[in-house]
Amino acid sequence: MANLAYQPYNPDLKNHSPYLVNPDFKLIMNRIFKPLFLLASFFILFSVQASVSDARSLSLYHTHTKQSLQITYYSGGQYVPAAMTELKSFLAGWRDQKQGDMDPKLMDILWQIQQITGNHDTFEIISAFRSEETNALLHKSSTKVAKNSQHMLGKAIDVRLRGLDLAVLHHTARELRLGGVGYYPGSDFIHVDTARVRYW
Repeated sequence: MANLAYQPYNPDLKNHSPYLVNPDFKLIMNRIFKPLFLLASFFILFSVQASVSDARSLSLYHTHTKQSLQITYYSGGQYVPAAMTELKSFLAGWRDQKQGDMDPKLMDILWQIQQITGNHDTFEIISAFRSEETNALLHKSSTKVAKNSQHMLGKAIDVRLRGLDLAVLHHTARELRLGGVGYYPGSDFIHVDTARVRYW
């Protein structure tokens, strides 16, 4: 390596630097800092790509309100608060418009189903959040509605996925073993929730 011996300050030299007198200084500094700059750039680019690649998005359509929503609910290693607020409104009870916080893990179940099946079409929502009043009314009129339904906790959703056979959707949800799964072929939807693993 070239000698970088310190040179005393000389007032007769313009823009004096103690190392500029060495002709190899610029070359050496380029060899040192250029790789560091490239390494830093790589880490910045990797961080940006990681943020994009871990994004989780869903396309939803509510069969009762006729509203559609395309949303990225997870990005940069965390659930997106604004997106969860939007989902809270979109998935409100369609009978009384009452809202409740939705369990983000419920969205993860839908997202994982799409990753496994390779079907990234739209989920059609039949029912999501349900108020206690609505659930009590439905429970009286149908034995299929649980008295303490997970819908009231924002932990359940009834769906079908466009372009995917309902039996395949049901099987995929069961294989995830991330909560309860109900099969309703007569009404063309499945129920998924984030409570204990169980099937019906």
